[in-house]
Amino acid sequence: MPLPYLLLDIDGVLVPFPAADGSTPPTHVRHTVLPTGRHPDDPVPIWLDPSQGGILTDLLTSGLVTPVWCTSWRKDATTIIGPLLGLPDFPYLDLPRPQITTSHPDGYLWKRDHVDTWLGRAPAVWVDDDFTSLDHAWATERTARGHPTLLLQPDPYVGLQAAHLVAVQKWASLEGLTTGSPEGA
Repeated sequence: MPLPYLLLDIDGVLVPFPAADGSTPPTHVRHTVLPTGRHPDDPVPIWLDPSQGGILTDLLTSGLVTPVWCTSWRKDATTIIGPLLGLPDFPYLDLPRPQITTSHPDGYLWKRDHVDTWLGRAPAVWVDDDFTSLDHAWATERTARGHPTLLLQPDPYVGLQAAHLVAVQKWASLEGLTTGSPEGA
């Protein structure tokens, strides 16, 4: 069985949303970036915690998971966000660009149908701030069918925390033991 995929979102996970008063976590540093398709006069402010780069790199190079960006940033995740955090290069899911007004047009996260098809039967831990109870039920059903799936949902105003990464590492270590992969031995 392949290593579990680590599906990693950006907005609300690595880039927390500003609070109602406009504040962001004090650990995060502001960057102004120009995503693909944006006019140069219309850059985007983002906030990243510089310490997360090293912590994430340790996890991503541990041999416990196969990282994949799972974000509406698509390729910009690899060309903008990853380099700002000093992350190793890894692939991204080429998610569709649906014409939706909510991230839950069918009651669950819009990315899920694409992710489900892409994953097939592979195990996965998916970190996103926007899951609903239907997404959690989907993960439970996948796991019951023998396709281990863990969803982690950071607070979108705080973002990814060390405890989330510890949970990924523990879960992936257990998956390695149960699937018999050499990483778990």
